[in-house]
Amino acid sequence: QVQLVESGGGLVQPGGSLRLSCAASGRIDRINLMGWYRQAPGKEREPVAAIATRATPAYANSVKDRFTISRDNGKNTATLQMNSLKPEDTAVYYCFADQDGSRYWGQGTQVTVSS
Repeated sequence: QVQLVESGGGLVQPGGSLRLSCAASGRIDRINLMGWYRQAPGKEREPVAAIATRATPAYANSVKDRFTISRDNGKNTATLQMNSLKPEDTAVYYCFADQDGSRYWGQGTQVTVSS
């Protein structure tokens, strides 16, 4: 089993920034893909960003040019830098990691963008 713990959520004004972190622990062999989904109230969970080992990151169109995902393979961590935040970015953000055909999820962290 792989455990994921997110941190860094909170309340920010429109136009502000937040950085989310995700740390993986447990029976880690080789994590192929790490990334983030989000779920706003009343909506389905949607992909935000993902990064594979030694690959170019992928982003949802809604966050492209505002969010940046990075990964430290040695520490099994992933970071999502979120800039120019908008009220529509408000959601619970979930980290995920893929290993050996299984997807693992974090518990989620709330991001609220409001004035």
